Amino acid sequence: MRYRESEEMYLETILVLKKKISCVRSIDIATELSYSRPSVSRAVNLLQGKGYIIIAKNGEINFTEEGLKRATEIQERHSVITEVFTRLGADQEVAEENACRVEHVITSELMQVLKKFIEK
Repeated sequence: MRYRESEEMYLETILVLKKKISCVRSIDIATELSYSRPSVSRAVNLLQGKGYIIIAKNGEINFTEEGLKRATEIQERHSVITEVFTRLGADQEVAEENACRVEHVITSELMQVLKKFIEK
């Protein structure tokens, strides 16, 4: 997996977890993704270094303004692509799984086309 995809996956996972639980920590991400704690720790430190998240002394992870914006955009792409796939007849699980792959490589131009498609 390329770094950009991994970065986006972590940001999206943090956003999803924040909607479920108020205090997200690295262990929650590791559990959600079935990844090792050291792998998640490395990733969140990189995200913090890029200015997307802040890690509090108690381990709680919070978004910066830029991080929240980016995570929201990623989740929107995922939702739109999943919706298109399900409207085309894909099973929800298949649509979700494939949306995870497509969301990392889709161009903004095609994303706009898909948004218009689901608005109709």
